[in-house]
Amino acid sequence: MDDEYKLRGCSRRKSQGITNLHHFHYELFSNIIDMQLTELDYRFNDTSTELLLCVACLNPSDSFFAFNKEKLLRLTFFYPSEFSIVDHMVLGDQLDMYIIDLRGDDEFSDIEDIASLAEKMVKTKKNLIFPLVYMLIKLSLLLPVATVTVERVFSAMHIVKSRLRNRMGDKWMNDSLVVYIEKDIFDKIDNEAIMKWFQNMKTRREQL
Repeated sequence: MDDEYKLRGCSRRKSQGITNLHHFHYELFSNIIDMQLTELDYRFNDTSTELLLCVACLNPSDSFFAFNKEKLLRLTFFYPSEFSIVDHMVLGDQLDMYIIDLRGDDEFSDIEDIASLAEKMVKTKKNLIFPLVYMLIKLSLLLPVATVTVERVFSAMHIVKSRLRNRMGDKWMNDSLVVYIEKDIFDKIDNEAIMKWFQNMKTRREQL
């Protein structure tokens, strides 16, 4: 890597006088990192970034090295329907006891991810001792699933409500999106059963 970098197609006289290490470090590696950071900034806004940073504080690896009480309290404001003002105040005390308890418990010394943390808390009944902290953990585990589901919905929306069907009403679009997004479930339903269900519904309407 300390050898002189040779640019293809150029004579030795036109050499830039840089080493291979300099070329790969500053001209390739750094540029790729800048491109990735630009892509992340485009994909995640300030709110999403703050949310992810707060969730990261639940990481139990290295004896809960990433724990940050202030950021975890901040996380509750992203879920106003789950945490009241009173819950926010009580959570502060729970977090103080939670981090002392789990750092001193050998059963949690080898936990490396949030999913294993949640499983171990249920196994040791600590989810009942620290219910609000456990709620934060559950919401953090649901976040990736919810994000993927939302992205799937928006992708499906462009397929279901196309240019030729731009007058589709909200109710019809919602029903169509459910069938499209959960197609793995609806594929298991026999078409004959669906036809009979609609026939029976039509018969009941005629009788009324």
